[in-house]
Amino acid sequence: MIVNYATSKSGAERIVADIVAAGGKAATIQGDFSKPDDISRVYAEIKSTHGRLDVLVNNAGVYAYGPIEEVTVEEYRRQFDLNVLGLLLSTKEAISLFGPEGGSIINIGSGAGKMPPPYSSIYCGTKGALDSITVSLSKELGGRRYG
Repeated sequence: MIVNYATSKSGAERIVADIVAAGGKAATIQGDFSKPDDISRVYAEIKSTHGRLDVLVNNAGVYAYGPIEEVTVEEYRRQFDLNVLGLLLSTKEAISLFGPEGGSIINIGSGAGKMPPPYSSIYCGTKGALDSITVSLSKELGGRRYG
């Protein structure tokens, strides 16, 4: 198992220690999934080290709540670059490493995509997009064989 992290190496190492203590094998790889070059580098390392991928869990995400008056282009891009574009690019890279049996993709969403609270317009937009992307990709990729 590969545990990716953007900034919290110690957190990722704790997860790896738990997996190893339970009898599994795991390692960490650093990469900020809001940055396309980092995504490509992480998957190149996975390919070089492991050759293939069986399961992808898209769990990276950021949020910031605030009133509409505080919305900025920078905050919009920060959240959409990771929560939406990062998910798409990660999925694109992952499917290139699935074998002939295929693989599984798990996208971690939020209730905020369907029942948005106030002061969360950007974040809720990313989670609504994630919900739609998940349905679309399930229809696109569901019957494919890889390898």
